[in-house]
Amino acid sequence: MNLYNLGHVPWLDSQLIYHAFPRLGMEGLILLAPAEPYVCLGYHQDAEQEVDLAYCHDHDIPVFRREVGGGAVFLDGQQLFYQLIIHRDNPLAPRDRTEFYRTLLGPVLQTYRDLGVNARYKPVNDIVTDAGRKISGNGAAEIKDYAILVGNLIAGFDYKTMVRVLRVPNAKFRDKVFKSLRENLTTIERELGQAPPWETMISTLVRNFETVMGTLTPAKLPRTVHEKVAELAQTHTTEEWLHRPGKRFREGRRVKISEGVEIVQRVHKAPGGLIRATAETKHGQIVAVGLSGDFFFYPSHKLADLEQCLVGATMAQVPGALEEYYRANGIESPGMTPQDLAVALGAA
Repeated sequence: MNLYNLGHVPWLDSQLIYHAFPRLGMEGLILLAPAEPYVCLGYHQDAEQEVDLAYCHDHDIPVFRREVGGGAVFLDGQQLFYQLIIHRDNPLAPRDRTEFYRTLLGPVLQTYRDLGVNARYKPVNDIVTDAGRKISGNGAAEIKDYAILVGNLIAGFDYKTMVRVLRVPNAKFRDKVFKSLRENLTTIERELGQAPPWETMISTLVRNFETVMGTLTPAKLPRTVHEKVAELAQTHTTEEWLHRPGKRFREGRRVKISEGVEIVQRVHKAPGGLIRATAETKHGQIVAVGLSGDFFFYPSHKLADLEQCLVGATMAQVPGALEEYYRANGIESPGMTPQDLAVALGAA
């Protein structure tokens, strides 16, 4: 398999390159870092609910929606990204997402240990220190016929900016988020006193990936990748793409529209992530559903179909409809069950 060690690249390239590979039928391991900071939004998140878009605009911080689940995060050149793209028929792409993470995060875990950080794998997709602090964020997705793993070695992290770009109700709550972030997310620099040289991190990571993947052959990006990146930039940087799930309902926990018509919004924290669920009911039947959050859902495009599947059901019918949809469509959502979705919708 080819290795693309790209160094620091324009922030948009740091996302669109791995989006381009599966569309071009390419496998590979990409290592890079963004030359400029930006905010990266999870595929299923609602931009307006998760990110302070006005602040980002006023401070020239781009906001991008990736085709990978998970949560919003502030990214910059202090983080070394690894992006693995493999065909679904590749033996390294097991059908079970938990096993996919466990196998391919092994080299990342070993890299942290080789660098001197006492770390362990925490299912489903985290690497944490012995103290339980997260030190690597990871996500997986399917694009076309390819499985994608993206993650990072966190050499350093800008906690203040991360907290500032998030949408929170007030300054007091922001202070609480900052404290929690410092307590639960750490960096190589914090753990070791200083980060090792960039090339040391790269060489160690490559060596460990080769124990699982075999020899990695250094290669340059072909012209077709740059062309596809330019093409994707025309769609993936639009307002329509950023607000893709859409803010389909007004905010609020419960809004009575008219007699028998009600909109309810709930939040449920599942092991696999936060679920925001909004349902509009008319005389006891669901007429519209909106699901968003920092969870992972495979295949990603089936989430919209699931929302539509629930239209016409009563709340009592929702748990059974969710279970049947999961079975019929082969849905995987690590750390999130149909029961979690039913709870979020107020149907369990």
